[in-house]
Amino acid sequence: MSKILKNLLFYGTILSAWVLLTHAKIWPPYLFPAPQDVWQSLHDGFRDHSFWIAIGVSMRRVLIGYALSVVMGMILGFGIASNRFLEDTVGPLLTSLQSLPSICWLPLAMLWFGLSEKAIYFVIITGSVLSITISMESGRHAIPRIYSQAGRNLGAHGWRLFVYVLLPASLPHLVSGLKQGWAFAWRALVSGEMIVAGLGLGQLLMVGRDNSDMSMVLAVMFVIVLLGWAIDGLIFRTMEDWFNRRWGLGGAVA
Repeated sequence: MSKILKNLLFYGTILSAWVLLTHAKIWPPYLFPAPQDVWQSLHDGFRDHSFWIAIGVSMRRVLIGYALSVVMGMILGFGIASNRFLEDTVGPLLTSLQSLPSICWLPLAMLWFGLSEKAIYFVIITGSVLSITISMESGRHAIPRIYSQAGRNLGAHGWRLFVYVLLPASLPHLVSGLKQGWAFAWRALVSGEMIVAGLGLGQLLMVGRDNSDMSMVLAVMFVIVLLGWAIDGLIFRTMEDWFNRRWGLGGAVA
C-alpha cells in the first residue's frame, strides 16, 4: 500500500468518525461543530482576509524571534562546550530551565516589557534558544578531537575552523535542535499572542473563545497545524537534504 493511500485512509477515517460524532449529538453544536462548519469558518476567515493578516503578523514575529534564537543559541552552545567553567555552571542551569514551559515566562515578559511586541519576542526567544543551545553544545562535544587538530594542521583557525570543520561536524545534533527550537518558538508565539493584545493567530483563538465560536477556534488550530507541517516540509527537510548532499550526513540526520 502506497504512502498516499495510507494517508487518505487514515485521515478519511478520522473525518468519518468526526461526522458520526456530530450526528450522534453527544455534545451541542457550539461545543463540537461539524466539519462543514469548520470549513465555513476557514472560508470566511480567508475571504475577509482576517486569517491572511493574522498569518502575516504571526510569521513575522516567529521568524524574527527564531532567527535571534538561532544566533544566540549557536554562540552560547559553542561557548559553553568550549569552556569547562561555563560547562560546569551554565550548562546544568540551561538544562534545568528547558523544563519550564514557555508560558511560564509570560508574567515576567509582561512585567518587563508590558503588553507589547517585545514581550512576545522575549517569550519566543526563551522558548526556543535553550534547545538550540543544548543541541549545539552536544554537537560540539560529539566532534572527535582529531577533527579540530586536522583542521588546524591544514591552516584553519578561528572562525574558519568553526565554519568549515566544527559546524559541519556538529550538524546531526544541530539540525534536530533547530527543528525542536522552531517547534518551541511556534508554541511560545501562540501562547504569547493569546495573552498579549495585537493581531495574530493566537488572538484569533481568543476571539473565537470569547464569542463561543468553536468552529473558528478549530479553524485557527487547523491553520496553525498546516503552517507547521508546511514549514517542516519546505524548510527543515529541504535543509536536511542539502546537508546530506553537501557533507554526506545521510546516515546521521534522521
